[in-house]
Amino acid sequence: MTDLSGHASGPPPAFDDAKTHRQKARSAGMDPDYWYAVGRSEDLERGKHFETKFWGRSIAVFRGNDGRVRAVENRCAHRHLKLTEGQVVGCELVCPYHGWSYDGDGNARIPHDLFGKKHPKLRIHALPVRERYGLIFMFPGDPEVAKTRDIPSIPELEGPKPWPHAIVQFDSPGHHSMLLDNVSDFTHGFLHRKFQPFEGTDLLRCETIGDRVELEYRSKIAAGKMQDMFIDRSESGADHMLACYDYPYHWSNTEGRIKHFLFTLPKDEKSNRHIFVFYLHPKAIKLPLLGPRLPHWVMQKMMTMTRYVTLQPLLGQDVWVLGHEQEGWEKFWDRPAPELSPVVREFQSLTIRKWEAYLERTRGADPSKRHLDVLAEGAAQ
Repeated sequence: MTDLSGHASGPPPAFDDAKTHRQKARSAGMDPDYWYAVGRSEDLERGKHFETKFWGRSIAVFRGNDGRVRAVENRCAHRHLKLTEGQVVGCELVCPYHGWSYDGDGNARIPHDLFGKKHPKLRIHALPVRERYGLIFMFPGDPEVAKTRDIPSIPELEGPKPWPHAIVQFDSPGHHSMLLDNVSDFTHGFLHRKFQPFEGTDLLRCETIGDRVELEYRSKIAAGKMQDMFIDRSESGADHMLACYDYPYHWSNTEGRIKHFLFTLPKDEKSNRHIFVFYLHPKAIKLPLLGPRLPHWVMQKMMTMTRYVTLQPLLGQDVWVLGHEQEGWEKFWDRPAPELSPVVREFQSLTIRKWEAYLERTRGADPSKRHLDVLAEGAAQ
């Protein structure tokens, strides 16, 4: 049914009710059995916490006084207040209502009178959490899978002298598949004509291999005047990019010189956190008048400056357009949406296939209770 304006009446369909390829892509979730970046390490000081979400599920992330990061279900087992309304004391997160506190394994400690009862053994769900590359990662799925599935390897960011890099984190409206469409399809360069992050849209290859879609573009990367001033192209034109949707991550490699990694956290059906890590080979950076071969600390300073001058404003344009795309999707989800790029369709197909596989794997389980058991022994009912 449609209203008088021709809009579909009612919200877009859920995944099981979706009829078209696009509708399925825009309603698919993400498999929780992977490591997801939730924020920058530098933003979480000792004794602090923040709330994050994974597909509508609220999670409390906190750093104890010992410096270690922990993550637990954001719900006190007693009256179900959000634990992020409380505070970190020592290495525990304390509920503000009765002072019940939780350690990194989700074990509850009750500080008040038990009225003659035995102390109940209560535990809320705790999530595996790790820090790497200056980011905090959590594993929202099966903790047993977390033992064998690693965070993606980025060797260029490891060791005593990692490549000069910049981390750009932003929260964005829109279904998570919309940004994946965005980063995969270079025909949207018109949106970024002020910054010109790339120049040329020749698609050389698009191939699905297992749980990844690989593509190659002939395109001059960092083509804008400001960026081009600081890229040393004497050894390479930096105009051939290999990009990959390596589910659920996205990365690119331009001739071994300019690279990026994208970590997307689907907070719910229409909002996400995206964390880009841009990193450049030291030989790819130059300074006008001084040329290449700069001290490492100078190159890192330059990347930090680029974050504020170019990268954040550039990605801000994507945040703006994705908000409008989400609005259009909610109004016109039943209308045709011709897609010319084979890359977009391949990315969407992988998203759909992986979500279908997850649903099949967990068929019969209640998604709202998966891995969220509250264990209680001896508690008064």
